[in-house]
Amino acid sequence: MSKYMLIMRGTDESNAALMAGFEELAASTYRYIEDLVKAGVFIAAEGLDDAGQSVVVDFSGETPVVTDGPYGETKELFGGYFMLDVASKQEAVEWAKRIPAVTGSKIEVRRVAGDDEMPEGIDGTVEELARRESNGRS
Repeated sequence: MSKYMLIMRGTDESNAALMAGFEELAASTYRYIEDLVKAGVFIAAEGLDDAGQSVVVDFSGETPVVTDGPYGETKELFGGYFMLDVASKQEAVEWAKRIPAVTGSKIEVRRVAGDDEMPEGIDGTVEELARRESNGRS
């Protein structure tokens, strides 16, 4: 099994349409998540707040610079994601095709790199490393 992130991307128009039909879309999304859970592939799903409320930390110079967001144009931003544990990229794509989405939005399907793909000498996930550090073990 591999983890895949289904990244929800919208435009100003599709985001406006989403808000106009939010209750219906929310109900459809809830049913979609139920299907993911029943299939045993659901890991997580989250929606992001309005990109206009974000800040960007830019590391282009010697010291980080913080500016009001969003980073990039609306078409470059994502509004949320589903995380799935599936057997193949094709299975992830099939689930992505079933996401209740408004016209004009897009879903990007990306595999999450596994722990076994970390460079030599790095033992465990970032979460495990942080946990060891906080417990005084490294």
